Amino acid sequence: MLFALTCTNFVRSNIKTAMAQNKFKGLGVALITPFRHDGSIDREALLKLVEYQISGGVDFLCIMGTTAETPCLSPGERMELKRLLVERVAGRVPLLMGCGGNCTASVVEELRSTDWHGIDGVLSVCPMYNKPSQEGLYQHFATIAKASPLPVVLYNVPGRTGVNMSAETTLRLARDFDNIVAIKEASGNISQMDDIIKNKPKDFDVISGDDGITFPLITLGAVGVISVIGNALPQEFSRMVRLALQGDYDQALRIHHKFTELFKLLFVDGNPAGVKAMLHAMGMIENQLRLPLVPTRLTTMEQISQILKDLHIR
Repeated sequence: MLFALTCTNFVRSNIKTAMAQNKFKGLGVALITPFRHDGSIDREALLKLVEYQISGGVDFLCIMGTTAETPCLSPGERMELKRLLVERVAGRVPLLMGCGGNCTASVVEELRSTDWHGIDGVLSVCPMYNKPSQEGLYQHFATIAKASPLPVVLYNVPGRTGVNMSAETTLRLARDFDNIVAIKEASGNISQMDDIIKNKPKDFDVISGDDGITFPLITLGAVGVISVIGNALPQEFSRMVRLALQGDYDQALRIHHKFTELFKLLFVDGNPAGVKAMLHAMGMIENQLRLPLVPTRLTTMEQISQILKDLHIR
């Protein structure tokens, strides 16, 4: 009996240790969803894009996030895309899948009813629109952590949700739940991010949620980025991230500066309109989005195309 209890405790201990490990380091790409002119999903382009990412050196893929236009995908389309992506990736890189919303009970139900086979973690965004207090944010993510069968990456993006999760709330969650392994920070507040990095538990990581500040954030101690520009430039951007993580800041900074103008253009007309325009200019996808999102303005498209030519990227 004692042996059985010891074995059970050993297994539980190993599960807990595995849950606490963050696989999402280096360059992660927030994968887009390509569409055809008739509005249907371009599966062929999507699968080619996955191979382009993996051969380009990405460390993990983030699927069903904002950049994927997930709110405009039907439940059936989301299930099909998840299946296609799991089959195509086939374990070559970790997969982080979006699972969030502004009704805690609905998120918990999705966590319990979804087939998570082939997925390595869930990315859960702060509740949008209803603007909970810091205690509400804590209780929301505490409930999600208790229900999740996978490691959880928090996602703080006040520009989209209308609420900022403070460093204090993030750190409280990181200390209280072993399976909350990281946060994708896109608040734009470097001081807040530095506060989290400085005071976080050992097994909790900060991931940049903004391409433009990835380099400075890594110098402060972030472990990588969930990137938009990586959809189009995985090889170049993964090299910058790896150089920065290795402490070769001079070379990393040179690459960072090469893309400064592209960082701005990617978001001037909204995301993922910018990166879809870039991929279209590179001949990889049709320049289609689903309403209420629309393609970039012609002037933005022309600027993106010119920078790609100057960088000798086709």
